Amino acid sequence: MLLVAALAGCGSLDEFAGRANETAHLHEQADAALTRWAAAVAAAGGRQDFVPTEGMTGQVGDWEVEVGDNNKSALMAGLVDAAVQLPDDVPPAGEIRWDDGTTLSVPTISAAEALRDLQGEPESPCPECHPLKVTGARLSTATVQTSRGPATAPAWEFSLKGTQVKVTRIAVAAGDGPAVQPPPWDANNPPSGLRIDSATGTIGGLGLTASFTGAPDGADKPCGEDYTAEAVESDLAVVIIVTRHSNPSLGACSLVGAVRTATAALVRPLGDRTVLDVMEGRPVPVQLAP
Repeated sequence: MLLVAALAGCGSLDEFAGRANETAHLHEQADAALTRWAAAVAAAGGRQDFVPTEGMTGQVGDWEVEVGDNNKSALMAGLVDAAVQLPDDVPPAGEIRWDDGTTLSVPTISAAEALRDLQGEPESPCPECHPLKVTGARLSTATVQTSRGPATAPAWEFSLKGTQVKVTRIAVAAGDGPAVQPPPWDANNPPSGLRIDSATGTIGGLGLTASFTGAPDGADKPCGEDYTAEAVESDLAVVIIVTRHSNPSLGACSLVGAVRTATAALVRPLGDRTVLDVMEGRPVPVQLAP
């Protein structure tokens, strides 16, 4: 799989990698991320058993050609209105189930509250879009990515006017798990490091393999890079720092990236701790094999 990225070994990232305080700066970021995560877990009553790592809104089916341009952007903008009265009744507790068979009983929310949550999390504005109109709702299930890998969770499924596509919203009550706020983005001092997308390991193992976008080739080739990883740990979370080791040759480098991996050693097994990205301290999905 190929992804777009700017690669080290091509001018500006050489300068970035050459900063003398890079390692210390990354450790400061990691420590700050662990502090924010501890505050988020405390605010959630000490629980981190359900930690979504992506949006709670999804869809079933593909948009039809005649409505696709509007509907896709409208959904991303949270422009979804109720054309009918949605129930305010809260369903009984639901169950989240992970691929390894682990389950968790969670409180749920009403269809009306789920729609309000969806409206309140726009990804990008679309002032020219026509809002989607909800014509009905039923309680179902949907897959959500979490800090422990994909899980099946209770979800409201909304029918929409003028399309066969259904919009889903995870129906787990807000506040059941920690929600961390990344630090403000400072264009003059942006966060350092490589953003990791996921991590894998084994139950009881002392290593985590991080997956991220990097150079297609190793450092033995022009524009190539090798990578090492280290873990900064706390009792609640682990931050993975990935370090570039670039080929020093100069030349024109492609902007095409590739999925690369690097393994970090742990002081103790991950257990129920959450893995965080070093750039913004956001949780990433982790899958542990037996």
